[in-house]
Amino acid sequence: MRSLFVLCMINYMSKGKLFIVSAPSGAGKTSLVKALIDSTTEVVVSISHTTRNMRPGEVDGVNYFFTSYERFLQMIKQNEFLEYAKVFDHFYGTSQLSVEQQLDKGFKVILEIDWQGAKQVRERIQNTESIFILPPSKEELETRLRSRGQDSEEIIMRRMRDAESEISHFKEFDHIVLNDDFDQALRDLTALVVGKGEFQPISEDNLQALTADLLSKC
Repeated sequence: MRSLFVLCMINYMSKGKLFIVSAPSGAGKTSLVKALIDSTTEVVVSISHTTRNMRPGEVDGVNYFFTSYERFLQMIKQNEFLEYAKVFDHFYGTSQLSVEQQLDKGFKVILEIDWQGAKQVRERIQNTESIFILPPSKEELETRLRSRGQDSEEIIMRRMRDAESEISHFKEFDHIVLNDDFDQALRDLTALVVGKGEFQPISEDNLQALTADLLSKC
């Protein structure tokens, strides 16, 4: 079992840099990260392990490493995860070894994880930079969730409730990216991760108004 000291030293021993990107379901995180990855060879995304079923169009080893419940628990026992959490009744986890290898190669590595995982990683690896993506309104978030056409009404309502919980942790992150206009959000994400272009942060007044709307009860 690796010591906490070794985990914290990853930042100093490696050539790359670790970024956390979090968002409530429907905010557009996956699309933004994919667009960023497609635009540069400097950035890679860490592929998570999950116990959930594969969705149409997904590929094992590309979108996720789809893992049995039993195997996931074994990996937890063997301390193979940098972070893991249970979301929507399924486990998600980031392989510690995979992240180390990518950082050692000099890549900027993105972890697409929720606030629980983000907290675990920040506690274990110093100088990790964290980014939270917000939708422009609660109404738009629900519209995006419904437009997928994959979930029942019950699941959509549950995702909306869980989105409120996720958004309540936005202050724990270093940067906030507003995904109202996709191209602008991509420019902001690129500026933060790659260092190209200028990041345009949302004003404090607008952020307060937006989060008040997003965190208001239905």
